[in-house]
Amino acid sequence: MSNPFLKKNPFMSMWLSGANAMAGSMRSHATAQAKRQVATATTKATQDVFDLWANALAPAPKKRKTRRRR
Repeated sequence: MSNPFLKKNPFMSMWLSGANAMAGSMRSHATAQAKRQVATATTKATQDVFDLWANALAPAPKKRKTRRRR
């Protein structure tokens, strides 16, 4: 006797095909968003380090003398 669970089911096949397509789309969107966030984070971190060193190496700005009004 053949097992009925091993027979091909076209509705199950279509459902799984659609679910696989949707999962692939969601995975690609998540990967793209993760890449954008990593790029933003590394750019910001690099900019912060550059600003830190630039401010540390630059001389302090001279203070302006204030004039008193009479």
